[in-house]
Amino acid sequence: MINTLKKQDLHSDKMELLTNKSYNSNINIDPRTKILVLIILSFIVFSDAPLYSTLILISIPFFCLFISNHKKAAIIYLILFIFAQISLIYLVPITHGALNTISLTFGNLIARMAPSILMGYYVISTTRVSEFVASMEEIKVPKSIIIPLSVIFRYFPTLFDEIKSIRDAMKMKGIGLNFDSLKSPVTLMEYFFVPVLINAVKTSDELSAASLTRGLSSPKQRTNIAKVGFTYLDIILIFLSLLGLAFYLLYSFGGITIA
Repeated sequence: MINTLKKQDLHSDKMELLTNKSYNSNINIDPRTKILVLIILSFIVFSDAPLYSTLILISIPFFCLFISNHKKAAIIYLILFIFAQISLIYLVPITHGALNTISLTFGNLIARMAPSILMGYYVISTTRVSEFVASMEEIKVPKSIIIPLSVIFRYFPTLFDEIKSIRDAMKMKGIGLNFDSLKSPVTLMEYFFVPVLINAVKTSDELSAASLTRGLSSPKQRTNIAKVGFTYLDIILIFLSLLGLAFYLLYSFGGITIA
């Protein structure tokens, strides 16, 4: 059991480095800023917010992804969002039937879900667990919240790595995730979905145990080598987020619009 925990702990460290391999250490955004922006963004994009408020907030994931060496994802996200808005503004009012349903579904799916998903991807892929724990401890967040969230930051990269290993094993057996595999759903479930579900549960248990072995649940004050703190970039992102939120509140509850 101890060897398993040590192995998992080392694997978690490796995954933490791998998930931040494209992270530019010269541009460091505080984890608290990322989480605040993600919460505000998720709240507004799923609401009936004015376009100018939405545009302010959707520009934040694009900017964050672009400066963190995820330029391809940022550009694809921007293009899809533009097409989604065009679909909602111009295609939906003039189309009928199936084309109207497709345009409305595509527009709402990209315009409302993509910003939150991309911002969440940015938070997970660029935030080290040590930085997250240090920033949360600075604002006196209870350990009952820090420990589960720190496990989440390691959980998804580790699970994706396990899924990749399962997919490679399937290829060795001549089974792939393609249209041909849909002809035999039982085989697909047996060789892919069942191992994924088992590994998902196993990974969560092992990561929780690995976090506890690091002393995250200790009542004593922990030391951190991670450097966290607010910079001018954090101030700009927080200001833009609060500005978008203010526009939304004025529009929704004050009846005030910007011409």
